[in-house]
Amino acid sequence: MSLPQPKLLHDGLLDQYGTLLIVRNPVAPPKPASGQPGAPSDYVPATPEIFVAVVDAPGTAAGWRALAFNGHVDLGTGIRTALAQIVADELDIPFEQLDMVLGHTEACPNQGPTIASATIQISAVPLRRAAAQAREHLLRLAAEHWHVSVQALQARQGLIVFKDQTDTRQAHYGELIRGRRERLTLSEDVVLKPASEYQLTGQGRARVDIPAKATGALTFVHDVRIPGMRHGRVVRPPYPGRDGGDFVGTSLISVDTASVAHLPGNVQVVVKGDFVGVVADREEQAIAAMRALKVQWRDIPQAPDLSDLDAALRADPSEVRPLHHQGHTNLELAQAAQASPNRVVQRSYVWPYQMHGSIGPSCAVADYTADRLTIWSGTQNPHMLRTDLDRLLKLGEGNIEIVRLEAAGCYGRNCADDVCGDAALLAMATGTPVRVQLTREQEHQWEPKGTAQLVDVQAAIDPEGNLLAYDFGVRYPSNDAPLLALLLTGSISNQPRTLQMGDRTAMPPYRYPHLQIVCHDMPPLVRASWLRGVSALPNAYAHECMIDELAHRAGADPLEYRLRHLDDVRARDLLMATAKRARWQPFMAGSRGIPADDGLLHGRGMAYARYIHSKFPGFGAAWAAWVVDLSVDPLSGHVRVDRITVGHDAGMMINPDGVRHQVHGNVIQALSRALLEQVSFGPQGVTSREWGAYPIIKFGEIPQIDVLLMARPDEPPMGVGESASLPGAPAVANALFDATGLRLCAPPYTPEKLRHAMHNTRSAHADLYA
Repeated sequence: MSLPQPKLLHDGLLDQYGTLLIVRNPVAPPKPASGQPGAPSDYVPATPEIFVAVVDAPGTAAGWRALAFNGHVDLGTGIRTALAQIVADELDIPFEQLDMVLGHTEACPNQGPTIASATIQISAVPLRRAAAQAREHLLRLAAEHWHVSVQALQARQGLIVFKDQTDTRQAHYGELIRGRRERLTLSEDVVLKPASEYQLTGQGRARVDIPAKATGALTFVHDVRIPGMRHGRVVRPPYPGRDGGDFVGTSLISVDTASVAHLPGNVQVVVKGDFVGVVADREEQAIAAMRALKVQWRDIPQAPDLSDLDAALRADPSEVRPLHHQGHTNLELAQAAQASPNRVVQRSYVWPYQMHGSIGPSCAVADYTADRLTIWSGTQNPHMLRTDLDRLLKLGEGNIEIVRLEAAGCYGRNCADDVCGDAALLAMATGTPVRVQLTREQEHQWEPKGTAQLVDVQAAIDPEGNLLAYDFGVRYPSNDAPLLALLLTGSISNQPRTLQMGDRTAMPPYRYPHLQIVCHDMPPLVRASWLRGVSALPNAYAHECMIDELAHRAGADPLEYRLRHLDDVRARDLLMATAKRARWQPFMAGSRGIPADDGLLHGRGMAYARYIHSKFPGFGAAWAAWVVDLSVDPLSGHVRVDRITVGHDAGMMINPDGVRHQVHGNVIQALSRALLEQVSFGPQGVTSREWGAYPIIKFGEIPQIDVLLMARPDEPPMGVGESASLPGAPAVANALFDATGLRLCAPPYTPEKLRHAMHNTRSAHADLYA
């Protein structure tokens, strides 16, 4: 099996003649901001970080090759293709002549974890500059060679040619660097191409990762095999999905190694704190040993009662963090309520715990040789994982290499990092390479859940129906879910820490003269971290459900009402374009609880959001809007979504086909989360152990999805990965109101939940159903 050799690649480029390298001098990574995720690291690499390399390659068709390095990873979103388009355009080379290298700690710059839809918007910027800098330097080398001015020359598809076409001299990139070792420090003072000169950027491009996946070539970390590799499995403690409390890391009483001594496979048992693992020669032998091993645990304190999420979140100790205050919110709310109760709306929106639901359980391979640890991993946080493994193993970050391969997908923090800690502990204890794959139950129970969230909103309109006052408070019990091996081995404190992550998109997009926004920072109740949309998704859900209800109170059309109070020009354009595409009809009400001739309740709803990420006030990614058409069976409560129209403004789209694919993925996942997904808990922790207990949307339930991409080629590219998710749940909720007449404030909107709500309504208004 031919595995990537990132360290050899990187070090070879630094030593090789016939190279042009654009590098960044090594520095320690920035410390995490106060209250934000991440572990501080003082590690400084011994060698420069390469961003772009042009290499002389005599004997090849082109005579040269190019490589580009980015610290982020491709999670199935197609950024490998988009980043290659950016570099190839700026370097002015054929797309096929570029190799992208992503995420490997020994080859790629440390650009932080792949989160926040920030790859194209942020981490691609230095890559674009590096490519432009390489192109400019090649032009200078050619000008020196021919003793002409740089202005007389131009780059064209890997060649330097004369602008005056009567001069037919040309040189390819390899000729210009032959025998040289050109190394330039990455500069911000470089001229980028204007958008009008791009040949690849803005054009649809087939994803470069698909052929290997379609043919079964090595792509996924699950497929890694190395000589001498053995197989490991872990035995998790009986507190599934809980990572905070005195019992974490301290609950193991004994392990009976004799209980597996008779099994084949040279079984070895590894114990450290509450970490228990087995290693055997073959995978099925490791599975058998995991099941047979007798382990005794102390009694575990009961998990928090999460049957009533509203009550549980209010009971969790918190610290109030004011985010924004303007005007006299409390006074205006009180006066509006006194003048007319119909002018004030007060709601509590409850978002459930949800899973990443990775189709394949997490996997890693570890090899500890000559005091160096190599991990083949599906992490989306390679450099952060390296820091965590050093905290666990005390090897020094320079002796830990993360080779990043694709995994089963996650869009957030699943068990991909945890399984690396497991594999590392087992490999070091046994002195052999070890592959560890979690079971489905372990992945479901122990992955850091997408966090439950409680949002209290009180809003008022003035006598003319315009927005007047808005009081918004969010509770978000989450942190960055420390590496499980660190907790189970007692390497770090087992007391949960509190992070400030509930403030994403906490500010409403609409104009309220009186506005008060607070965040209640609190520790996790169960193991919870980021999932696609982080806290922005439930916050946007609250904003958009509330604006819809206020429009109804004001007797206004939901579209017109939003536009009336929305100052962002691009948001207004997007909403109008999306509504036009969906054939929105002002004031056209749905069934509102009265079945149509077909016996169903029909409704449509809209929602808009822009994803605002990072520590408050944060920064914005793409804009998105949804219009949802659905029907509800009033007897069964079953919801059928018939059509979704999605508008999306991502600025300049590097690969419109890739953006469209991302939007489709967002829509499908967001719809699944709105209608189906919710983690269940018991006295010991998570009880959603398999797909039967945690359903996700099926192919047959996916509606027609119409995607409208706003053409803005002259605007900066915005992050795409999460934005289209945000309007999903509120658009569904607003459509359900239009169909049923009910304001439902707690997804998922399962048939059971809708049946119960409609039954209560029918009981209260029996005359309407006579």
